[in-house]
Amino acid sequence: MNVSLASWSKLSPIRKLGLRVPLTRMKEKFSRRAFLRAGAVAAGGLTGANIVLLDPSPLFASSSFQPPSDRVRCGFVGVGMQGSGLLDATLGLGVECVAVADLYDGRHTLAREITQNPKLRTTRRYQELLDDKEIDCIVAAVPDHWHRKIVVDAISAGKDIYCEKPMSHNAADGIAMVDAAQRYNRIVQIGSQRVSSQLCRKARELYQGGAIGQLSLVELSLGRNDPTGAWQYPPPPDLSPATVDWETWLGTAPKIPFDAHRFARWRCWKEYGTGLAGDLMVHLISGMIYTLGWNEPPQRAQAFGGIYRFRDGRNMPDVHTVIFEYNKIPVYCRLTLDTETEEVARFMGSKGILELGEFEIRHYPQSGLDRAPSYYANSFPAKMRDEYRKQWHVEHGEKLGQEPISANTIYKGHDYDDVRPHLWTFFEAVKSRGPVAEDAVFGNSAALACHMANESYFQKSPVTWDIKSRTIKV
Repeated sequence: MNVSLASWSKLSPIRKLGLRVPLTRMKEKFSRRAFLRAGAVAAGGLTGANIVLLDPSPLFASSSFQPPSDRVRCGFVGVGMQGSGLLDATLGLGVECVAVADLYDGRHTLAREITQNPKLRTTRRYQELLDDKEIDCIVAAVPDHWHRKIVVDAISAGKDIYCEKPMSHNAADGIAMVDAAQRYNRIVQIGSQRVSSQLCRKARELYQGGAIGQLSLVELSLGRNDPTGAWQYPPPPDLSPATVDWETWLGTAPKIPFDAHRFARWRCWKEYGTGLAGDLMVHLISGMIYTLGWNEPPQRAQAFGGIYRFRDGRNMPDVHTVIFEYNKIPVYCRLTLDTETEEVARFMGSKGILELGEFEIRHYPQSGLDRAPSYYANSFPAKMRDEYRKQWHVEHGEKLGQEPISANTIYKGHDYDDVRPHLWTFFEAVKSRGPVAEDAVFGNSAALACHMANESYFQKSPVTWDIKSRTIKV
Protein backbone atom coordinates (compact mmCIF):
# COMPACT_ATOMS: atom_id res chain seq x y z
CA MET A 1 0.00 0.00 0.00
CA ASN A 2 1.02 3.64 -0.28
CA VAL A 3 2.46 4.96 2.98
CA SER A 4 2.12 8.74 2.66
CA LEU A 5 5.21 10.91 2.84
CA ALA A 6 3.50 12.94 5.56
CA SER A 7 3.11 9.91 7.77
CA TRP A 8 6.60 8.58 7.01
CA SER A 9 8.26 11.89 7.76
CA LYS A 10 6.71 11.94 11.24
CA LEU A 11 8.52 8.76 12.20
CA SER A 12 11.92 8.88 13.86
CA PRO A 13 14.77 6.91 12.18
CA ILE A 14 14.39 4.19 14.82
CA ARG A 15 10.63 3.88 14.22
CA LYS A 16 11.16 3.85 10.44
CA LEU A 17 13.36 0.80 10.90
CA GLY A 18 10.86 -0.75 13.30
CA LEU A 19 13.51 -1.14 15.97
CA ARG A 20 13.21 -0.89 19.71
CA VAL A 21 15.99 -0.03 22.08
CA PRO A 22 17.23 -3.39 23.44
CA LEU A 23 16.94 -4.11 27.11
CA THR A 24 20.18 -4.97 28.86
CA ARG A 25 20.94 -8.50 29.98
CA MET A 26 19.52 -9.07 33.44
CA LYS A 27 20.63 -11.38 36.21
CA GLU A 28 18.32 -14.02 37.57
CA LYS A 29 18.43 -12.48 41.00
CA PHE A 30 16.77 -9.02 40.72
CA SER A 31 14.35 -6.72 42.43
CA ARG A 32 10.59 -6.77 41.94
CA ARG A 33 10.75 -3.53 39.87
CA ALA A 34 13.42 -4.97 37.61
CA PHE A 35 11.44 -8.20 37.27
CA LEU A 36 8.31 -6.36 36.11
CA ARG A 37 10.25 -4.08 33.79
CA ALA A 38 11.90 -7.05 32.15
CA GLY A 39 8.51 -8.51 31.15
CA ALA A 40 8.72 -10.77 28.17
CA VAL A 41 12.45 -10.20 27.74
CA ALA A 42 13.58 -11.35 31.18
CA ALA A 43 16.94 -13.10 31.53
CA GLY A 44 18.52 -11.47 28.49
CA GLY A 45 15.99 -11.63 25.63
CA LEU A 46 15.94 -8.88 23.00
CA THR A 47 12.71 -7.55 21.51
CA GLY A 48 12.47 -6.90 17.76
CA ALA A 49 9.65 -5.70 15.57
CA ASN A 50 8.12 -6.86 12.33
CA ILE A 51 6.74 -4.25 9.92
CA VAL A 52 3.66 -5.02 7.83
CA LEU A 53 2.39 -2.65 5.13
CA LEU A 54 -1.36 -3.04 4.93
CA ASP A 55 -2.97 -3.58 1.55
CA PRO A 56 -4.56 -0.42 0.18
CA SER A 57 -8.28 0.09 0.46
CA PRO A 58 -10.15 -0.21 -2.86
CA LEU A 59 -10.31 3.59 -3.10
CA PHE A 60 -6.52 3.87 -3.17
CA ALA A 61 -5.69 0.63 -4.95
CA SER A 62 -4.99 2.51 -8.16
CA SER A 63 -4.24 6.03 -9.22
CA SER A 64 -7.62 6.34 -10.91
CA PHE A 65 -11.10 5.26 -9.87
CA GLN A 66 -14.63 5.60 -11.10
CA PRO A 67 -17.05 7.96 -9.34
CA PRO A 68 -19.87 6.23 -7.42
CA SER A 69 -22.29 7.30 -10.11
CA ASP A 70 -22.55 10.10 -12.63
CA ARG A 71 -26.07 10.57 -11.30
CA VAL A 72 -25.16 11.11 -7.63
CA ARG A 73 -25.52 14.83 -7.03
CA CYS A 74 -25.13 16.44 -3.62
CA GLY A 75 -25.82 19.70 -1.86
CA PHE A 76 -23.63 21.15 0.89
CA VAL A 77 -24.91 22.77 4.08
CA GLY A 78 -22.03 24.57 5.75
CA VAL A 79 -18.72 25.33 4.03
CA GLY A 80 -16.65 26.39 7.01
CA MET A 81 -13.41 24.86 8.23
CA GLN A 82 -14.56 21.22 8.01
CA GLY A 83 -17.16 21.72 5.31
CA SER A 84 -14.69 23.27 2.89
CA GLY A 85 -12.42 20.23 3.26
CA LEU A 86 -15.34 17.87 2.74
CA LEU A 87 -16.39 19.77 -0.38
CA ASP A 88 -12.92 19.54 -1.87
CA ALA A 89 -12.71 15.82 -1.05
CA THR A 90 -16.16 15.20 -2.54
CA LEU A 91 -15.20 16.82 -5.81
CA GLY A 92 -12.05 14.70 -5.86
CA LEU A 93 -14.24 11.60 -5.70
CA GLY A 94 -16.04 12.61 -8.87
CA VAL A 95 -19.28 13.62 -7.16
CA GLU A 96 -21.04 16.75 -8.38
CA CYS A 97 -21.95 19.58 -6.02
CA VAL A 98 -25.20 21.14 -7.21
CA ALA A 99 -25.66 23.87 -4.61
CA VAL A 100 -24.31 25.20 -1.32
CA ALA A 101 -26.08 26.72 1.67
CA ASP A 102 -24.27 28.78 4.30
CA LEU A 103 -25.38 31.62 6.54
CA TYR A 104 -22.13 33.55 5.92
CA ASP A 105 -21.81 35.13 2.48
CA GLY A 106 -18.03 34.79 2.42
CA ARG A 107 -18.42 31.05 2.24
CA HIS A 108 -20.53 31.38 -0.89
CA THR A 109 -17.45 32.91 -2.50
CA LEU A 110 -15.27 30.16 -1.01
CA ALA A 111 -17.54 27.42 -2.38
CA ARG A 112 -17.33 28.89 -5.89
CA GLU A 113 -13.55 28.99 -5.56
CA ILE A 114 -13.33 25.36 -4.43
CA THR A 115 -15.67 24.08 -7.15
CA GLN A 116 -14.13 26.43 -9.72
CA ASN A 117 -17.69 27.18 -10.72
CA PRO A 118 -18.51 30.90 -10.66
CA LYS A 119 -22.15 30.04 -11.38
CA LEU A 120 -22.53 27.60 -8.47
CA ARG A 121 -25.90 28.14 -6.84
CA THR A 122 -25.55 29.41 -3.29
CA THR A 123 -28.11 30.38 -0.67
CA ARG A 124 -28.51 31.14 3.02
CA ARG A 125 -31.51 28.80 3.23
CA TYR A 126 -30.65 25.10 3.34
CA GLN A 127 -34.34 24.29 2.84
CA GLU A 128 -33.90 25.26 -0.82
CA LEU A 129 -31.53 22.33 -1.25
CA LEU A 130 -34.05 19.95 0.30
CA ASP A 131 -36.70 21.12 -2.15
CA ASP A 132 -34.42 20.57 -5.15
CA LYS A 133 -35.37 17.30 -6.87
CA GLU A 134 -32.00 17.18 -8.66
CA ILE A 135 -30.13 16.80 -5.37
CA ASP A 136 -29.82 13.19 -4.16
CA CYS A 137 -28.03 13.75 -0.88
CA ILE A 138 -26.77 16.34 1.57
CA VAL A 139 -23.39 16.81 3.25
CA ALA A 140 -23.76 18.91 6.41
CA ALA A 141 -20.94 20.47 8.44
CA VAL A 142 -22.55 22.96 10.82
CA PRO A 143 -22.39 23.75 14.56
CA ASP A 144 -23.61 20.90 16.75
CA HIS A 145 -26.79 22.67 17.87
CA TRP A 146 -28.03 22.57 14.27
CA HIS A 147 -27.44 18.85 13.62
CA ARG A 148 -30.81 17.52 14.71
CA LYS A 149 -32.82 20.09 12.76
CA ILE A 150 -30.92 19.66 9.50
CA VAL A 151 -30.72 15.86 9.64
CA VAL A 152 -34.41 15.39 10.44
CA ASP A 153 -35.43 17.96 7.82
CA ALA A 154 -33.24 16.28 5.19
CA ILE A 155 -34.43 12.71 5.71
CA SER A 156 -38.08 13.76 6.01
CA ALA A 157 -37.62 15.49 2.64
CA GLY A 158 -36.35 12.21 1.15
CA LYS A 159 -32.66 13.13 1.13
CA ASP A 160 -29.81 10.92 2.34
CA ILE A 161 -27.37 12.83 4.52
CA TYR A 162 -23.75 12.80 5.68
CA CYS A 163 -23.56 14.80 8.93
CA GLU A 164 -20.37 15.76 10.69
CA LYS A 165 -19.60 14.41 14.14
CA PRO A 166 -20.71 14.42 16.86
CA MET A 167 -24.09 13.31 15.64
CA SER A 168 -26.03 15.34 18.18
CA HIS A 169 -25.84 18.30 20.53
CA ASN A 170 -27.41 16.41 23.44
CA ALA A 171 -28.85 13.00 24.27
CA ALA A 172 -32.45 13.91 23.41
CA ASP A 173 -31.43 15.18 19.98
CA GLY A 174 -29.61 11.93 19.23
CA ILE A 175 -32.59 9.77 20.17
CA ALA A 176 -34.86 11.88 17.96
CA MET A 177 -32.42 11.57 15.05
CA VAL A 178 -32.22 7.77 15.35
CA ASP A 179 -36.00 7.49 15.47
CA ALA A 180 -36.36 9.73 12.40
CA ALA A 181 -33.72 7.81 10.41
CA GLN A 182 -35.57 4.56 11.07
CA ARG A 183 -38.98 6.08 10.38
CA TYR A 184 -38.03 7.61 7.02
CA ASN A 185 -35.64 4.78 6.04
CA ARG A 186 -33.00 7.12 4.65
CA ILE A 187 -29.24 6.72 4.65
CA VAL A 188 -27.50 8.64 7.43
CA GLN A 189 -23.72 8.58 7.78
CA ILE A 190 -21.99 10.37 10.67
CA GLY A 191 -18.58 11.85 10.01
CA SER A 192 -16.15 10.10 12.35
CA GLN A 193 -14.06 9.06 9.39
CA ARG A 194 -11.59 6.70 10.99
CA VAL A 195 -14.17 3.91 11.25
CA SER A 196 -13.85 3.61 7.45
CA SER A 197 -10.06 3.29 7.59
CA GLN A 198 -8.06 0.15 6.92
CA LEU A 199 -6.21 0.70 10.21
CA CYS A 200 -9.43 0.43 12.24
CA ARG A 201 -10.46 -2.63 10.22
CA LYS A 202 -7.10 -4.27 10.94
CA ALA A 203 -7.30 -3.40 14.64
CA ARG A 204 -10.77 -4.96 14.76
CA GLU A 205 -9.50 -8.08 13.00
CA LEU A 206 -6.56 -8.42 15.40
CA TYR A 207 -8.74 -7.95 18.46
CA GLN A 208 -11.39 -10.39 17.29
CA GLY A 209 -8.62 -12.86 16.44
CA GLY A 210 -7.46 -12.89 20.06
CA ALA A 211 -4.29 -10.83 19.63
CA ILE A 212 -4.50 -9.39 23.15
CA GLY A 213 -6.51 -12.11 24.85
CA GLN A 214 -9.01 -11.04 27.50
CA LEU A 215 -9.52 -7.27 27.36
CA SER A 216 -9.25 -5.58 30.75
CA LEU A 217 -8.52 -1.88 30.13
CA VAL A 218 -8.66 0.74 27.37
CA GLU A 219 -6.74 4.02 27.41
CA LEU A 220 -7.60 6.86 25.02
CA SER A 221 -5.51 10.02 24.92
CA LEU A 222 -4.91 13.14 22.87
CA GLY A 223 -3.31 16.50 23.60
CA ARG A 224 -2.89 19.83 21.83
CA ASN A 225 -0.80 22.86 22.78
CA ASP A 226 -1.61 25.87 20.61
CA PRO A 227 -4.38 28.48 20.40
CA THR A 228 -5.69 27.24 17.05
CA GLY A 229 -5.94 23.72 18.47
CA ALA A 230 -7.94 25.25 21.32
CA TRP A 231 -10.40 26.73 18.76
CA GLN A 232 -9.19 30.33 19.07
CA TYR A 233 -9.80 30.80 15.34
CA PRO A 234 -9.48 34.27 13.76
CA PRO A 235 -12.94 35.46 12.66
CA PRO A 236 -13.21 36.51 8.99
CA PRO A 237 -12.44 40.27 8.83
CA ASP A 238 -15.71 41.07 7.04
CA LEU A 239 -17.92 39.13 9.47
CA SER A 240 -20.84 41.34 10.50
CA PRO A 241 -24.65 41.29 10.76
CA ALA A 242 -24.63 42.35 7.10
CA THR A 243 -22.64 39.32 5.91
CA VAL A 244 -24.04 36.62 8.19
CA ASP A 245 -27.60 35.74 9.24
CA TRP A 246 -26.85 35.88 12.95
CA GLU A 247 -30.40 35.35 14.19
CA THR A 248 -30.78 32.15 12.17
CA TRP A 249 -27.30 30.96 13.18
CA LEU A 250 -28.28 31.19 16.86
CA GLY A 251 -31.18 28.84 16.20
CA THR A 252 -32.36 27.29 19.47
CA ALA A 253 -29.55 28.92 21.49
CA PRO A 254 -30.23 31.95 23.69
CA LYS A 255 -30.57 35.20 21.74
CA ILE A 256 -27.53 37.46 22.16
CA PRO A 257 -26.06 40.38 20.18
CA PHE A 258 -23.82 39.57 17.22
CA ASP A 259 -20.47 38.11 18.34
CA ALA A 260 -17.86 37.29 15.70
CA HIS A 261 -15.86 35.17 18.13
CA ARG A 262 -18.82 32.99 18.99
CA PHE A 263 -19.47 32.46 15.29
CA ALA A 264 -15.88 31.37 14.59
CA ARG A 265 -15.14 29.68 17.93
CA TRP A 266 -18.49 28.07 18.68
CA ARG A 267 -16.89 24.87 20.02
CA CYS A 268 -15.89 26.84 23.13
CA TRP A 269 -19.50 27.21 24.29
CA LYS A 270 -21.96 24.52 25.30
CA GLU A 271 -24.82 26.54 23.80
CA TYR A 272 -23.58 25.64 20.30
CA GLY A 273 -21.02 22.85 20.64
CA THR A 274 -19.94 19.89 22.73
CA GLY A 275 -16.35 20.91 23.51
CA LEU A 276 -13.46 18.52 23.76
CA ALA A 277 -15.84 15.60 24.00
CA GLY A 278 -17.66 16.30 20.76
CA ASP A 279 -14.66 17.56 18.81
CA LEU A 280 -11.93 15.08 19.81
CA MET A 281 -13.20 12.41 22.19
CA VAL A 282 -15.84 11.31 19.70
CA HIS A 283 -13.12 10.19 17.26
CA LEU A 284 -11.40 8.11 19.94
CA ILE A 285 -14.70 6.64 21.12
CA SER A 286 -15.85 5.86 17.56
CA GLY A 287 -12.61 4.06 16.75
CA MET A 288 -12.76 2.17 20.03
CA ILE A 289 -16.33 0.91 19.77
CA TYR A 290 -15.76 -0.06 16.13
CA THR A 291 -12.61 -2.01 17.02
CA LEU A 292 -14.25 -3.78 19.95
CA GLY A 293 -17.71 -4.24 18.39
CA TRP A 294 -19.41 -2.22 21.14
CA ASN A 295 -22.21 -0.40 19.31
CA GLU A 296 -23.73 1.01 22.49
CA PRO A 297 -23.24 3.87 24.96
CA PRO A 298 -21.25 3.35 28.15
CA GLN A 299 -23.10 2.26 31.26
CA ARG A 300 -21.41 4.84 33.51
CA ALA A 301 -19.14 7.88 33.29
CA GLN A 302 -17.24 10.05 35.75
CA ALA A 303 -15.51 13.18 34.45
CA PHE A 304 -12.97 15.66 35.83
CA GLY A 305 -11.30 18.72 34.36
CA GLY A 306 -11.55 22.47 34.07
CA ILE A 307 -10.47 25.63 32.27
CA TYR A 308 -6.81 26.04 33.18
CA ARG A 309 -5.23 28.00 30.33
CA PHE A 310 -7.74 29.33 27.79
CA ARG A 311 -9.68 31.74 30.00
CA ASP A 312 -11.26 33.52 27.04
CA GLY A 313 -14.89 33.43 28.15
CA ARG A 314 -15.53 29.84 27.10
CA ASN A 315 -17.58 27.54 29.29
CA MET A 316 -16.26 24.21 27.95
CA PRO A 317 -13.15 22.77 29.67
CA ASP A 318 -9.69 22.82 28.13
CA VAL A 319 -8.80 19.67 30.11
CA HIS A 320 -11.30 16.82 30.22
CA THR A 321 -10.59 13.40 31.71
CA VAL A 322 -13.23 10.68 31.93
CA ILE A 323 -13.55 7.17 33.27
CA PHE A 324 -16.19 5.17 31.41
CA GLU A 325 -17.55 1.72 32.13
CA TYR A 326 -18.38 -0.38 29.08
CA ASN A 327 -19.52 -3.94 29.71
CA LYS A 328 -17.67 -3.92 33.07
CA ILE A 329 -14.45 -2.81 31.31
CA PRO A 330 -12.89 0.51 32.42
CA VAL A 331 -12.10 2.98 29.65
CA TYR A 332 -9.89 5.92 30.60
CA CYS A 333 -10.02 8.95 28.29
CA ARG A 334 -7.67 11.91 28.69
CA LEU A 335 -7.99 15.07 26.56
CA THR A 336 -6.10 18.33 26.98
CA LEU A 337 -5.59 21.55 25.05
CA ASP A 338 -2.70 22.55 27.34
CA THR A 339 0.01 20.02 26.42
CA GLU A 340 0.87 18.35 23.12
CA THR A 341 0.73 14.56 23.37
CA GLU A 342 0.37 11.70 20.92
CA GLU A 343 -3.12 10.59 19.95
CA VAL A 344 -3.46 6.90 20.70
CA ALA A 345 -6.04 4.26 21.57
CA ARG A 346 -4.42 1.57 23.71
CA PHE A 347 -6.21 -1.77 24.13
CA MET A 348 -4.74 -3.82 26.99
CA GLY A 349 -5.37 -7.50 27.57
CA SER A 350 -4.03 -10.71 29.04
CA LYS A 351 -1.95 -11.49 25.94
CA GLY A 352 -0.62 -8.04 25.13
CA ILE A 353 -1.36 -4.55 23.89
CA LEU A 354 -2.71 -3.01 20.68
CA GLU A 355 -1.89 0.66 20.11
CA LEU A 356 -3.92 2.31 17.35
CA GLY A 357 -2.59 5.59 15.98
CA GLU A 358 -3.11 7.79 12.95
CA PHE A 359 -0.71 5.93 10.65
CA GLU A 360 -0.03 2.60 12.34
CA ILE A 361 -1.03 -0.15 14.73
CA ARG A 362 1.51 -1.53 17.16
CA HIS A 363 0.99 -5.00 18.58
CA TYR A 364 3.00 -5.91 21.67
CA PRO A 365 2.35 -9.58 22.47
CA GLN A 366 2.73 -10.84 26.02
CA SER A 367 2.56 -14.39 27.30
CA GLY A 368 0.99 -13.43 30.62
CA LEU A 369 3.19 -16.06 32.27
CA ASP A 370 6.27 -15.96 34.47
CA ARG A 371 9.37 -15.85 32.27
CA ALA A 372 11.75 -16.52 35.16
CA PRO A 373 11.62 -18.07 38.62
CA SER A 374 9.62 -15.94 41.01
CA TYR A 375 11.59 -13.21 42.79
CA TYR A 376 9.66 -14.25 45.91
CA ALA A 377 12.05 -17.22 46.11
CA ASN A 378 14.74 -14.77 47.20
CA SER A 379 13.14 -15.07 50.65
CA PHE A 380 13.83 -18.86 50.71
CA PRO A 381 16.89 -20.31 52.42
CA ALA A 382 19.73 -20.89 49.91
CA LYS A 383 19.27 -24.65 49.42
CA MET A 384 15.50 -24.37 49.08
CA ARG A 385 15.87 -21.44 46.70
CA ASP A 386 18.32 -23.33 44.45
CA GLU A 387 16.06 -26.40 44.32
CA TYR A 388 13.04 -24.23 43.46
CA ARG A 389 14.88 -22.49 40.61
CA LYS A 390 16.18 -25.74 39.21
CA GLN A 391 12.73 -27.31 39.28
CA TRP A 392 11.18 -24.20 37.69
CA HIS A 393 13.46 -24.46 34.65
CA VAL A 394 12.69 -28.18 34.34
CA GLU A 395 8.94 -27.62 34.44
CA HIS A 396 9.02 -24.70 32.01
CA GLY A 397 11.44 -26.25 29.55
CA GLU A 398 13.56 -23.13 29.32
CA LYS A 399 17.31 -22.99 29.71
CA LEU A 400 18.84 -19.89 31.24
CA GLY A 401 19.88 -17.51 28.48
CA GLN A 402 17.82 -19.37 25.84
CA GLU A 403 14.37 -17.97 26.61
CA PRO A 404 12.17 -17.33 23.54
CA ILE A 405 12.10 -13.88 21.98
CA SER A 406 8.80 -12.06 21.75
CA ALA A 407 8.55 -9.94 18.57
CA ASN A 408 6.38 -6.86 18.22
CA THR A 409 4.56 -6.11 14.97
CA ILE A 410 3.91 -2.71 13.43
CA TYR A 411 1.14 -2.41 10.83
CA LYS A 412 1.54 0.70 8.70
CA GLY A 413 -1.43 2.07 6.80
CA HIS A 414 -3.09 5.06 5.25
CA ASP A 415 -3.96 8.04 7.48
CA TYR A 416 -7.09 7.08 9.42
CA ASP A 417 -8.21 10.71 9.49
CA ASP A 418 -8.53 10.90 5.70
CA VAL A 419 -12.19 11.75 5.04
CA ARG A 420 -12.25 10.33 1.50
CA PRO A 421 -12.87 6.65 2.31
CA HIS A 422 -15.69 7.65 4.66
CA LEU A 423 -17.31 9.92 2.09
CA TRP A 424 -16.84 7.22 -0.53
CA THR A 425 -18.83 4.67 1.46
CA PHE A 426 -21.61 7.25 1.84
CA PHE A 427 -21.85 8.06 -1.86
CA GLU A 428 -21.67 4.36 -2.74
CA ALA A 429 -24.56 3.70 -0.35
CA VAL A 430 -26.59 6.53 -1.89
CA LYS A 431 -26.27 4.71 -5.21
CA SER A 432 -26.63 1.10 -4.01
CA ARG A 433 -28.89 1.63 -0.96
CA GLY A 434 -26.45 -0.53 0.96
CA PRO A 435 -25.18 0.02 4.53
CA VAL A 436 -22.77 2.74 5.58
CA ALA A 437 -19.85 2.56 8.00
CA GLU A 438 -21.40 4.80 10.66
CA ASP A 439 -25.17 4.91 10.63
CA ALA A 440 -27.41 6.85 13.03
CA VAL A 441 -27.38 4.09 15.67
CA PHE A 442 -23.59 3.90 15.70
CA GLY A 443 -23.21 7.67 15.58
CA ASN A 444 -25.59 8.01 18.51
CA SER A 445 -23.71 5.41 20.56
CA ALA A 446 -20.49 7.42 20.17
CA ALA A 447 -22.19 10.77 20.78
CA LEU A 448 -23.91 9.55 23.96
CA ALA A 449 -20.52 8.82 25.52
CA CYS A 450 -19.58 12.45 24.85
CA HIS A 451 -22.83 13.77 26.29
CA MET A 452 -22.34 11.64 29.39
CA ALA A 453 -18.80 13.00 29.76
CA ASN A 454 -20.09 16.58 29.54
CA GLU A 455 -23.02 15.96 31.86
CA SER A 456 -20.72 14.45 34.48
CA TYR A 457 -18.32 17.38 34.15
CA PHE A 458 -21.00 20.04 34.63
CA GLN A 459 -22.88 18.13 37.34
CA LYS A 460 -19.63 17.21 39.13
CA SER A 461 -21.08 13.75 39.63
CA PRO A 462 -21.02 10.26 38.10
CA VAL A 463 -23.76 9.66 35.52
CA THR A 464 -25.36 6.55 34.06
CA TRP A 465 -27.26 5.73 30.88
CA ASP A 466 -30.84 4.60 31.54
CA ILE A 467 -31.82 2.22 28.75
CA LYS A 468 -35.54 2.25 29.53
CA SER A 469 -36.02 6.02 29.58
CA ARG A 470 -33.18 6.62 27.10
CA THR A 471 -31.85 9.45 29.23
CA ILE A 472 -28.72 10.31 31.20
CA LYS A 473 -29.22 9.94 34.95
CA VAL A 474 -27.17 11.70 37.63
